Amino acid sequence: MSQNAQADKKFRLADDGGQLIGELPVFKGTLGFEVVDVRQLLDKSGYCTFDPSFGSTASCRSTITFIDGDKGILLHRGYPIDQLAEKATYLEVAFLLLFGELPSASELAQFTKDITYHTMVHEQLTRFYAGFPREAHPMAILSAVVSALSAFYPDSTDIFDPQQRLISIHRLIAKMPTIAAMAYKNSVGQPFIYPQNHLDYSANFLNMMFAVPPEPYKVNPVFARAINALLIVQADHEQNASTSTVRMVGSTRANPFASVSAGIAALWGPLHGGANEAVLDMLEQIGDKKNIPDFIKRAKDKNDSFRLMGFGHRVYKSYDPRARVMQKICEEVLHEVGADNDPLLKLARELERVALADEYFVDRKLYPNVDFYSGIVQRAIGIPVKMFTALFAIARTAGWLAQWKEMIEDPDQRIARPRQLYCGEDTREYVPLDKRRSMTDTSATVHKPMPSEPAIVGG
Repeated sequence: MSQNAQADKKFRLADDGGQLIGELPVFKGTLGFEVVDVRQLLDKSGYCTFDPSFGSTASCRSTITFIDGDKGILLHRGYPIDQLAEKATYLEVAFLLLFGELPSASELAQFTKDITYHTMVHEQLTRFYAGFPREAHPMAILSAVVSALSAFYPDSTDIFDPQQRLISIHRLIAKMPTIAAMAYKNSVGQPFIYPQNHLDYSANFLNMMFAVPPEPYKVNPVFARAINALLIVQADHEQNASTSTVRMVGSTRANPFASVSAGIAALWGPLHGGANEAVLDMLEQIGDKKNIPDFIKRAKDKNDSFRLMGFGHRVYKSYDPRARVMQKICEEVLHEVGADNDPLLKLARELERVALADEYFVDRKLYPNVDFYSGIVQRAIGIPVKMFTALFAIARTAGWLAQWKEMIEDPDQRIARPRQLYCGEDTREYVPLDKRRSMTDTSATVHKPMPSEPAIVGG
């Protein structure tokens, strides 16, 4: 396996007269496009690149995840996502992301044990929940509690110690479901359910979410398989907004708890991890199957702000490979619960059918994405809408930590410090207070933002 991209040709820099003023290396990775190494561009030419939202910028070398959006390919360490979701457990995939290879039987047993015996949280942390309003969004709680972990586990915050890095990884992957489930229990006024070591990762989360002390709770195996698949398809997705946030915060040498807390905050946005919440909100807005044609018409109208949430993707220009996995899981779960008993689930299935048969969406490759199916699956299982993004955060923790670990161990990585294209005022003299005019009395030029591309959800 190629660990480093190789520079096998040069990108030539010329002045206005066509005279060569320098050359930049061009890297070619194992898969994907070629990359011009612009680290010396400013020194060699006096110019800087301008790339809002970094859509044409490779911020790092990585061996973890590869995406080909045009072909609908998603690979983790070379393994297709559909194979992993069908055959692996989430902890197998977490091990793969972190260490580069699928674990042997003994390695998986040890890794599972390491995770299982870190699932409890410090008892004092449980008091945090009482300080939040009952209606607080779980992501607010998740971000705060994860950040606070560094105060309770200072013995694993030395990022230069490989053993401490490993322990912090174990702790974060293990405790995230516990922290999230406690946020839900607090919101409904039920006592916390502690983790059970005899349950696997997915079943343990469901037990902590839905068990109550007065009676035994039996985990539905269909639901556990669905949660396992959902965790796998959301485990990592290359340099998306939250992953880039984790890397950027981590580049300051902040501890992993702080870095992952920042990633949770980034994931919360409705254009990222909050997209599956938006799908259910949209279905509530549509309300009835008879209203679908009107909303389809609105989605096609470029002058209407309505968007069909859960369709299309920023990266995938063909079918989202994660959506194919979740579509199958969705059918299994809907069959298990009897989807005809839930009007919203019936509405979702009809919307999917209509959109997939509409030339407008087919021609533009606006297929249902993973957020569409994941929202429906979680609704069918009984997970509240506010918990959707929290479950996404549980899944993405393994990817965040794999990316953070890779960044810390990469000698090329320095503190992240993007440049900017400054469009403000030129140098001017200080004006005394008694000689200043109100802004409403001036005719100063207002710098309008550059037009941006339409918002496309997911990540």
